[in-house]
Amino acid sequence: MVDPGLVVVDKSPGMTSHDVVARVRRLAGTRKVGHAGTLDPMATGVLVLGVDRATRLLGHLVLTEKAYDATVRLGVSTTTDDAEGEVVAATPASSLQPDAVRESLEQQVGEIMQVPTAVSAIKVDGKRAYARVRDGEQVELKARPVTIHSLEVLDQRVVGDRLDVDIRVRCSSGTYVRAIARDVGAALGVGGHLTALRRTAVGPFDLSVARTLDELADDVAVLPIADAARATFPVLDLDDEQAAHVRFGRALDLELPSTGPVAVFAPDGEFLALYEQRGSRAKPVAVFVQ
Repeated sequence: MVDPGLVVVDKSPGMTSHDVVARVRRLAGTRKVGHAGTLDPMATGVLVLGVDRATRLLGHLVLTEKAYDATVRLGVSTTTDDAEGEVVAATPASSLQPDAVRESLEQQVGEIMQVPTAVSAIKVDGKRAYARVRDGEQVELKARPVTIHSLEVLDQRVVGDRLDVDIRVRCSSGTYVRAIARDVGAALGVGGHLTALRRTAVGPFDLSVARTLDELADDVAVLPIADAARATFPVLDLDDEQAAHVRFGRALDLELPSTGPVAVFAPDGEFLALYEQRGSRAKPVAVFVQ
């Protein structure tokens, strides 16, 4: 069994996030494996998993920013806003002007209200939206605020009477890149969907530290829980007396360097807990010492 920590996987196409978790459970020799945010089966790229005690870290990870490379196909709309869905409309798009396409994509940048794709994992009256769609129901989701920090057009090329556009996106958690393709296609009057999606980064973890499942089969590369905490949270190093209080989950009379969760460490570098400021005192959110 491996030590507690994070495993950053470069997911292959065709696998669900649950498939990846099941595989890593076998490789790590423990049932205690979870993931911080799913990836569609069609998508590839960065999927962050927690092993053993680090699974408790996943829900607190400050992974609010993500990055993707994607291909938008203009001229075809699908039921899922990606290539796995059924075609519902097709309109020639090969005559679209590159500047018009670029301008329409630029309209997506900033703080926007985005309607999630109908086949998302969002719950509607206790049931996943994608499950309702699979059962033949019509699902209408409410628009939600998301932030597109940047959107770069990498390439545009005509494919028959369609137009394929390669884009690079940096966005907040909860953003649907499929919805960007849908909305840009609608704005241009030709429809659109995703034909490829690769997540290149989740928070501070990018493809440079990700490993495929085949690579992990040879060596389960685990980022130790202390290193993971230092990479993702503001850090506060404590003295011996403060550390002793934290081990018992006691509040501390100090001001933390951030309003969100702060990773606190013992003088020897041991990761102890996540604390948050509550008035004049710092109180535990989750204690990780054994």
